[in-house]
Amino acid sequence: MDGGYVDAISRDEFGLRPDYAKLSEGIADAVRAATPESVDVLRTLYYHCFSYQSSPPTEEEIKRFSQARAFFAALKRLPRFEVREGRLAYRGDDAKGRPIFQQKRVDLLLGLDFALYAGKRQITHAAVVSGDSDLIPAVMVAKEEGVCVWLFHGPRRSRKDGTSTYALELWEAADERMELDAAFMKAVAR
Repeated sequence: MDGGYVDAISRDEFGLRPDYAKLSEGIADAVRAATPESVDVLRTLYYHCFSYQSSPPTEEEIKRFSQARAFFAALKRLPRFEVREGRLAYRGDDAKGRPIFQQKRVDLLLGLDFALYAGKRQITHAAVVSGDSDLIPAVMVAKEEGVCVWLFHGPRRSRKDGTSTYALELWEAADERMELDAAFMKAVAR
């Protein structure tokens, strides 16, 4: 699960916050329902980064960082959950003076884990929750290793700002696709 992606579609498309244990189980149930063979969950891998902290950090930054740390710790206590932490890098300000942040390491960590699990034949099915085309090489490696790749994505329609909730190339690369629609997300909400 790309945590930033799940956060964005949950907030922007559905106005809710997911319960990650329910989300993981809902995805596993959807795969099981559509697959003739038995499918078990090896583990859920969650990828995200802590909020940015300047040097020295502001009170607001300290608070956000502390909340993220507590949230990641709670996820780590869920059965079969792993949290992979990237970092958030400050890249200057935009034309309106708003800070620009860029997530680092998250896509690479996700891609590496995906390819390693597939290459070691530890998985037969993989459910990916993301919209990022950077994952296409990892999807292709997994498929070459015989893994059935499921893409769970946000709505097909364009978002409010006119952009899609996922890269079409990633959607095309997946073997199976499932839209995380309002009914599904409501069922896994906190």
